[in-house]
This record gives sequence, structure tokens and C-alpha cells, in this order.
Amino acid sequence: MSRVYLPSDDPENWRSVLADPDKHWRQGYSARALAYCWHEAVTWPPEIAELWQTASPPQLRTPELLLKLVEHQTTLPGKGHSSQNDLFVLARAGDGNLVSVTIEGKVNESFGESLKDWKANGKGFTANKRTRFESLCQALGLTEIADTIHYQLLHRAASAIFEAKRFNARYAVLIVHSFSPQRAHWEAFTHFVGLYGHVPQPDNLLELVQVDTLRLFAGWATGNLAYLEA
Repeated sequence: MSRVYLPSDDPENWRSVLADPDKHWRQGYSARALAYCWHEAVTWPPEIAELWQTASPPQLRTPELLLKLVEHQTTLPGKGHSSQNDLFVLARAGDGNLVSVTIEGKVNESFGESLKDWKANGKGFTANKRTRFESLCQALGLTEIADTIHYQLLHRAASAIFEAKRFNARYAVLIVHSFSPQRAHWEAFTHFVGLYGHVPQPDNLLELVQVDTLRLFAGWATGNLAYLEA
């Protein structure tokens, strides 16, 4: 994939980079809601700015947004598909260190297959899949992962870490930006955070783990429901 990125002056331009523009670009779906929300924000959308305010340490409470990359693909260890993040954001924390942020937009869409199903599909849990799985575990600071955890959450969080290493960032952050009135699939997120012994709360940012010098955070932000009509 080319590393050339072009500026956008219209949220409708986001459609062209979706994996399936016809399927995903519809009113009431996350891709469109996320595009209009983030495109109209001068810096952070209000709910994301509020999420940062809950962070500990305080240097993460007012990060400076530097760059937004739509549908950014992060290469994962082993053969296979990259992790196509809905949005990748590079920011600068109050202490001057960089922050790598992966944004996963949701309305009613699920987090995809469970780890168990991912291991079983195709040719099963091949040597290549094992390489990828072990690399994800190492990056995430985990030794065991329950098969009920959704694979998408694992590689999206790992994407924040891999990009942090690429940009020499100090902080890696996964944010689920949900526009669901019912907070659909919140349980899947709680199970992921529970791997680290934490119980998440909506609109709060949690520090999950520190691996070497890199600190991983995760949070669930409640999006403005007006963007479901965009």
C-alpha cells in the first residue's frame, strides 16, 4: 500500500477508502457517523476530549492532535491481512511524548469473530496463525487470552502498540467510539479490559498495562447520536 496520503475537505471522501464502500457507507452505520463526527471536529470531538480528561496520568488529559489517518492499515506479524483501523490518530501528550491512538467506530456492528472462531476458521490454527497470536500476546503484555475474547479487539489494541513503536511514542491507546443508543457490544469490550483485571466504565480511560516503557490505555466514548442522521 502506498504511504502517500492526501488531505480531505469532505467527509464523503472517506467512503473511497472503506474495505466495502457499498456495504459500509450507509446512514446509521459507524463508518459514516465516524467520518462526519471526526471531519467536523476542529481537533477532538467533544466526547473524545472529555474521555481524555478522565486519564491518569494528567499529561494525557489534553493531548495535542497532530495527524488523523482514515482506514489506516497496520501490518501485523506473520502472513495475512493487516489490521485496518477505522481511524489512526497521532497526538502529543502534555509531557512532550507522542501518543498512538486507534479509533474503532461502532453503532450496532459487532467486534467480529471470537478468538476461538478465528483459530478454527480456514485451515485452523496454523503455524502462521500461532506466530501472529503469540506476537499479539507479547505486544499486549498477556500470557493467556480466553477464546471468548473478540479477535478484532486484540489486533486493534495491538495496532496502537505497533504504531507507537514505529513512531517512538510513549503511549498507546485504543478507543471504541460508539454511536449506539443501547451501547451495543459493551460486554465484549468489558471482557477485553477484564483480561487486565479491570472493570471499565463508559467514557473513562483506563491504563491497562505497561510493557517495557510503553503504556497501553483503553476507553469507550459515547458518540453524539446526531451523527446517525448524517
